[in-house]
Amino acid sequence: MLFELIDLGASRSIPEGDVLRGYARAGADVTVIAGSDAATVARALAQVHLASKRAVMVELGTECLGFHTGEQAAAGETNVLGFARFRLGAQQPSQLVELVRQRSTSEAALAAGAAVFKAASLEVSVCGDVPGRIVDSLLRPYLNAALESVDEGLAEPTVLDQALRLGLGYPQGPIELLEASGLEAHCQITTELYDGLGAPNFFPARRARVAAMRLQANLGQEGA
Repeated sequence: MLFELIDLGASRSIPEGDVLRGYARAGADVTVIAGSDAATVARALAQVHLASKRAVMVELGTECLGFHTGEQAAAGETNVLGFARFRLGAQQPSQLVELVRQRSTSEAALAAGAAVFKAASLEVSVCGDVPGRIVDSLLRPYLNAALESVDEGLAEPTVLDQALRLGLGYPQGPIELLEASGLEAHCQITTELYDGLGAPNFFPARRARVAAMRLQANLGQEGA
């Protein structure tokens, strides 16, 4: 299924060269607003003729779709959805797309939005409009707990990873996963989720905060 792409900068879900870009066509009746420049999303939405579209999908970071659209309870049905393709740090996007609906989202828009991603052989999970959606809401506290367990002396990182790989069948242990995807990225995401949700299990673990501070210090030295 084809879609019209409004490109607002580097996209984590549809990077340059990604298979999804092969489905982009001007004038399609589903519009995708993608890119990192979230400050311009509301303006881009205002320029779309919503009534002529089956669905309009906005790429999200950790924020709610309501950050861009509002959350008026009596606004009537809407064809605007949020989406994010899960990826860890700078790794390539996964096959999972989290499709975000609000209470007022129409079933027709939801079906049209899902069809875009399924046409590219991606898997779609539909979720409510909460910060972090499904995967980060479940994954980040687990990774925080692993880092804190190392700090508390429960086990060495390699031992902890091996125990979880062998005991739970995970392909990677949590510390391996964090080192591969970036402790700094984990710190950024958990900080945003903590700010958005206020739950203490999202507060970034010490090792992640240290990694983020080291990165900032190194960038500062390079810029000096």
